[in-house]
Parts: sequence; structure tokens; C-alpha cells
Amino acid sequence: MADPKGFMTTPRQDWPRRPAGERVRDWDEVYVPGALLPIISEQADRCMDCGVPFCHEACPLGNLIPEWNDLVSREDWRAASDRLHATNNFPEFTGRLCPAPCEAGCVLAINQPAVTIKNVEVAIADRAWADGLTPPRPPDRLSGRTVAVIGSGPTGLAAAQQLTRAGHTVAVYEKDDRIGGLMRYGIPEFKMEKRHLEHRIEQMRAEGTKFRTSTTIGRDVMADDLRTRYDAVVIATGATEWRELHVPGRELTGIQQAMEYLPLANRVCEGDLERSPMSAAGKHVVIVGGGDTGADCLGTAIREGAASVTQLDIYAQPGAERDEDTDPWPTYPKIYRLSAAHEEARDLGTAPAADADARLFAASTLRFTGDESGHVRALHLVEVDEKRRPVEGTARALPADLVLLALGFSGPDRDDGLIEQLGLALEPRGTIARDADFATNVPGVFAAGDAARGQSLIVWAIAEGRAVAAAVDRALTGSSRLPAPIGPYDRPMGV
Repeated sequence: MADPKGFMTTPRQDWPRRPAGERVRDWDEVYVPGALLPIISEQADRCMDCGVPFCHEACPLGNLIPEWNDLVSREDWRAASDRLHATNNFPEFTGRLCPAPCEAGCVLAINQPAVTIKNVEVAIADRAWADGLTPPRPPDRLSGRTVAVIGSGPTGLAAAQQLTRAGHTVAVYEKDDRIGGLMRYGIPEFKMEKRHLEHRIEQMRAEGTKFRTSTTIGRDVMADDLRTRYDAVVIATGATEWRELHVPGRELTGIQQAMEYLPLANRVCEGDLERSPMSAAGKHVVIVGGGDTGADCLGTAIREGAASVTQLDIYAQPGAERDEDTDPWPTYPKIYRLSAAHEEARDLGTAPAADADARLFAASTLRFTGDESGHVRALHLVEVDEKRRPVEGTARALPADLVLLALGFSGPDRDDGLIEQLGLALEPRGTIARDADFATNVPGVFAAGDAARGQSLIVWAIAEGRAVAAAVDRALTGSSRLPAPIGPYDRPMGV
């Protein structure tokens, strides 16, 4: 513990964001470049090095948070990077994309603002890349065993890197034309610039991991053929089966799923397209769904030049403070949070029909209406009570030229034939069934990540990748020294 009084003398200070009016004119990350390092050592000093650090328990990766906080406060970046990477393959991803349940579990958060754990994490990761502290770590010798990983999201990449470093020959199969899965085409550039992803891919290539893009298992390569060619197969395809909204007028054109819309904007940033064919430019946009994907759509639509953007959330607006009865410390509380996109909507006034940050809370969609050509022109909604029952006299309509459905995902996509070709057993909710060793009902085939767990956070995805790698290594060699931070049945802390 570098400063025993740091938590009493130093107030919390977050990485400052660029002014909203400036950042919406580009696709760069929203934070002020270079503004984190000058403040981060003092922020790390706020860590109390608790005897029982609940931040460990709140994060499925088991990150050694008090240790690297202490090292950062002493500006020992090499040691801090070593401790950070001991539990997390991709801290530059989690430091930007994770909602930080570790901060909710911070002991200081009982009665003060938590330590800026997420900011410290990303500062270490970025400094490690800048100082050359993350060289490739190829294995000393090869095992002679081969593993195919299907899917290149955070679970697939974490599993592949761990197995490669253990000496196995690993090939990652990705249906899209670039590696990265949801991080590549689902996460907007302003949340994580893709150069961070490219750094890791190049590191993994140097370590020996092979990548096969534009290859859909079940179509381009039959699942049984893949199983024959490899000693083990890891399915890490994610939960890409999006949920639908079954209301009158859904068939109108201009109503799109969020994951039809976001990839096109990302392809513009990649240079594949000059302009997205679903661009929100000049349109009245309504986003149905109050989660992170909806916020990603909000920020994207603002940058595309939408005439207005409104986001509907069926839940009531949460309070600013933790409810100790329903969300006691150290669980992750449902409180009012202002993402970068909501901050932009508030400052720029993008939704005159909504609350200050573009969100309409406790709002349920009734139907859509359109024009003579069959294109959506209005979304009809009603306010609901805590049991989602319509409140009489609250029905109204919003202008809508583009509607984006961001209602979450239920399980892996079954259209490619992978599940049927392998004969994989499924859970009642549609996810892939597996045992305590991450093994499916098909010998040699393992399942991890959202495809088996269901929709979850990036830290759980990486933890699943690390854990399934240990299970595969053990199945191939009889034992494993790879860490397994979670089991397949572990769940976040809750009440």
C-alpha cells in the first residue's frame, strides 16, 4: 500500500472525455489523449489494499487489483504489466469495454467513490504496449496436438492464445473477413479503436496461432470434417441469435436489428464502404432497448448525422445511489449511468421528445406505422408501470425513419448448420449444453463463452476462454498448468 491515507486525501478523478461537440465529428475514442497517465498514479494510491479485496470476487478473471494498483502508484510499469497479464490476456479490451463490476465490489465503494480500477487497468495495458512490455510468448516446444477454435471474439482469442502458449497447434476459424468477432464489427470505433485489436492479433500470430477468415463452419467447412482434422474443437461463436420484437408493423422497411446496423458503420471505419447503406444521416431514429448495444447505436447515429435519436428503455429510470435492499454491496448495482453516447445526446439535444440524455424510461413499443411505400414513419409507445402494464392515457407516437432493435441475444445462431451437423445438445434456453469440464455431448468438442453461457460481459468471455483452454489442455495431455478462473456453472455475485 503506497499511500495509507490516499483514499482519504485524494478524490476520485476519471479519465476525462473530449467535449461532445468535438468528438462526434470523428470516430476516435472519446477520451482526451494523454490525459490519463498524469493522474493515474495518485488514483492508484486510493486503493486500500484490503485484507479481503472483494474486487477480486467481483471480477471473474480474478485480477490481482491491489497488487497492480500498488505497482502503478510506484510507477513500476513492467511489474504492473506482469501482474495484470497474469490473469487477463487482453486488458486493453476490458479496460475500455467492461462496465467494471470490480469497482462495484471495491471496499472503498461502501461509502465513497470506488477506486478507478478500470482506468488503472487500461493505463497499464497502454503503457505496456508503448514500452514494449508485451512481446510474443511462443511455446518452448510443441505438443503435437491440434485444436480448432470456432469464433474469434474474446472467448475464442483467449482460448487460442492460452492453448498456443501451452504448445498446441491452434487454428482460429472466423466467418467474417477479419478477426475479432463482436469486437471488430459490433463495438464502435469510438469505444475501442481497432488498432488495439490488431496489436493482439499480430502478437498471437507471432506466437504461432493460425487464423482462417471468411470461413463458416457448417457451410464452407463441414463440422464433421473439422472434427476429423483436429484433436479438439472449441466452439466460441458467441450468442448471435438476436431477440425479436413481435408487434404490428414489424414488417415495414427501415426497422433493423442493431447487429445489422452497427457492422456497416464499422466497415465504413475500416475503409470497406464510403457510406453505410443504413446510415442514420438526416433521419429520425428510435432505438428500442436500453442496454449497451442500444447506447452503441445512439453514439453511432449521432456521428452519422441523424436528425434526432431517441432510445426506449422498458425499465423505470434507476436512482443515482445503490439500493441496499435490492443491490447490496458488493453486487453490481442497477443505478443511473451516463455513457459517453448519452452524454453526447444530452449535450447536443438529439432527442427533443425524450429526457435529457435521449432515453425514454418505462416505455413499451405498441406498434409501427408507415407510409404508402411500406417504410416506417412512426413508432407508437406507451408508458408502463413496474409490472410492465400500460399506464392509461400515456400512449403517443414518435417520428421514426429508422428503428433499431437492441433487445439482446438468446443463444448461438443455428442457421450455419454447425449445431445440427455435430448433433450438439442444447439447454432449454437455446445455449449449447456442456458438463463441468466445458465438454459437450460430442467427444472432443468443447463449448465456451456466450454460445454456452448466454449473453454476458467481456470479462466473463475472457475468463471462459482461459478456463476452456485449461480443460482442453487437460483432456489432450492428462494434466494442465493453465489457470481456470471460473467453472461453467459459476455466475456473477447477486442476491
